[in-house]
Amino acid sequence: MSGPALRLAVELDGDGAHPAAWRRAAHAPDRLLTPRRTAELAAVAENAGFTLITLDDGVLPPGTAADPVGRIGSVERAAFVAASTSTIGIAPVVPLTYAEPFHVSSQLASLDHISAGRAGWVVTEEEHPEAARAWGRPVITDAAARARESRDGVDVVRDLWDSWEDDAVIRSVATSRYLDRDRLHYIDFTGDTYAVKGPAIVPRPPQGQLVVLGSPDRVPAGLLDVALVAGRDLASVGEAAVAAETPLVLAELEVALDTPDATGAERVADLERYAPWTDRGRLRHVGSAEQLVALLAELSAHVDGVRLHPLVLDEDLGVLSRLVLPALSARRLVARPLPGTSLRSTLGLERPANRFAAAAAVAQEDTR
Repeated sequence: MSGPALRLAVELDGDGAHPAAWRRAAHAPDRLLTPRRTAELAAVAENAGFTLITLDDGVLPPGTAADPVGRIGSVERAAFVAASTSTIGIAPVVPLTYAEPFHVSSQLASLDHISAGRAGWVVTEEEHPEAARAWGRPVITDAAARARESRDGVDVVRDLWDSWEDDAVIRSVATSRYLDRDRLHYIDFTGDTYAVKGPAIVPRPPQGQLVVLGSPDRVPAGLLDVALVAGRDLASVGEAAVAAETPLVLAELEVALDTPDATGAERVADLERYAPWTDRGRLRHVGSAEQLVALLAELSAHVDGVRLHPLVLDEDLGVLSRLVLPALSARRLVARPLPGTSLRSTLGLERPANRFAAAAAVAQEDTR
């Protein structure tokens, strides 16, 4: 872990972490399917000082998954949010089980350009057989095969981001050359189930490589910048953080906070009448903002940050912004992102060198 300041992320998909959160939402039902709804939540998170927002996604229609939700695509929402924010990082969830890595690479590189270097990527898997039918692909039921698709996909996406060197676009009026073709590269990837030649169709992202987040159980640690780790207690989270072997580690934490109208426990009980709060093996806090601040202080000894999953966004996000973030700031446990900085810089991650340019420099040095 790299320092005392906690990096705080918050998941903003749907109405909250509980499958029945929509019953306590403070907005009209049709507003959930507008990008402005997400932008408003992102503005609250940015003003509060969060480091990063994540946006969950999935290809299944409402009613086929355990937690049904109708949504606009995560990358599309992220692009809309990028245009209305200036400091907060934005990381959509994009599974690679059935998606084409070439297209994923282009979408995410474009998002990094749109956001001026504030984009990330949460890598997940599509586990439901119905997802394969939505893509028109054969079902991948084996966990090892799904992990292979994620591994190969992240590898391809990262290679494609480097397939343009930083100075490949020259725009030389004198020579009538827009590109230096010697600085575009074929990646020539061959995996177990597909091959990709490249290069990408989008220039290298401003960050060089977007910040890649995911579970080290699903994606090799060497391909991740940030591990998302779970555990039902502090000891389990600490063990997972030690085992992650990634530059940064964020713990998954679900929260149901006391509000002026009801305690967290009362709000959970109200929603449990309609559906159970899905157990995803994550640490869970139900209680006051002060107790959450104390828990986050304890977590700071084990992880670099936390991704919060609020029970109901319209209720919990306000408590987080009014009480939790200011208290953490007063204790110097969080640092607010600065204008003009990339997500990598905010997280304390270096901008990686282009692997093709680095290899060429090494080869040139060897010939001397």
